Amino acid sequence: MTRTVSAAPRLVSETRENRPRILLAPITVTPSKPLTPSHLKGLLWTDVMYRACLLFADVDYRAGHTSYHLTEQTLGFWEFLDREVGDAEYQQLDEQQIGALYMRFRAAKRQPSSEAVRPYAAAVEQGWVHPAATRVLDLWRGHYAKLGLHDPGLAQHQPPGYSLAETINRLAWAGILLDHSAIGGPIFLDLTAEGRPLRQIIGADGRPNLMACALRDLLPLASHYDEVVLLHDPELAADYRLLARALDRCGAVTRTVAVGRVPIEGRIAATREGGWQDVTADRLLPRLAERFDGPALRLGARLYFIATLGPGDRQSFREDVLVHTVARAARILDAAAERGPHSPADLTVRHRHRGAHHFTDPYRLTAGLFTRHGPRPAMDLLRAVFL
Repeated sequence: MTRTVSAAPRLVSETRENRPRILLAPITVTPSKPLTPSHLKGLLWTDVMYRACLLFADVDYRAGHTSYHLTEQTLGFWEFLDREVGDAEYQQLDEQQIGALYMRFRAAKRQPSSEAVRPYAAAVEQGWVHPAATRVLDLWRGHYAKLGLHDPGLAQHQPPGYSLAETINRLAWAGILLDHSAIGGPIFLDLTAEGRPLRQIIGADGRPNLMACALRDLLPLASHYDEVVLLHDPELAADYRLLARALDRCGAVTRTVAVGRVPIEGRIAATREGGWQDVTADRLLPRLAERFDGPALRLGARLYFIATLGPGDRQSFREDVLVHTVARAARILDAAAERGPHSPADLTVRHRHRGAHHFTDPYRLTAGLFTRHGPRPAMDLLRAVFL
């Protein structure tokens, strides 16, 4: 059955004067491999939060890759490709092939020096992206379209508002910087006065890590919002608590949300370790598309990765359960089409699924709206948030 789903409408919203301003800033995925179930879970979770919050708030979704291309793993991978692979026709490679190259890079004993990656960092600041990453991001845009995900600008150059020097100065002004660069040492985020651990953000060689890149991107923005929401892997919870506190010390109100990863056959492993090759977006989506239309696939993916798997990481990925959930989504859509566009539940979503914060919790929203025996959400809400 083929369904035609119109553009998502804006439901009843608060007046402009009462609408909070929210900055949604999820952790980005390095464009060097296919999207695994863990990546899909984080993306779908963020998408539902973003679209639900749009019903009652002014929301900016900040997930540009430009700031994070400067991390060591990304620049190192690009230097590795140019050194070991050369001028490959990356537009002819798929995500699996580029992912295999990334695994080779991570397994290599030789890691690029700061001198080797410095030209790459300078080029990134001017908007350059390696052809391998351009190819992966282009393929991801296709997956985003199939899943109905908001594209925050995957292919756009979105430079951070602060230079590295401006970031250091801002942290120093807030009194939360320990700078040893004058004597050839590293630079630290220093919240030890609050009983928090010292965290290096720039190495002695001048290379920034993920924390420094995030601070460059978010410090100039965060204080202009009523709430900043940082979504991240649980493994990075300690770093994200420090990041949130640093933003708060600079005038923001920050929340952190951990989204558990998805085990594969009972095991949570880094992408560089493999084991994900047959359950990535480029393999899963075509198999699902053979059996279901687009709206059912989009709703079913959200039901599975948000409501079924939940916020934790106990349940392993199961394709048979995903298929069953997409089939259920198709039945929900058929019933919603028969009932008509509106229901009273639509008007209370912005209040029922928020706690002592502005943002909407995707798990509480999705699990609450799609209970087995509860009233079904109407089509206008499905279009606005889940399709």
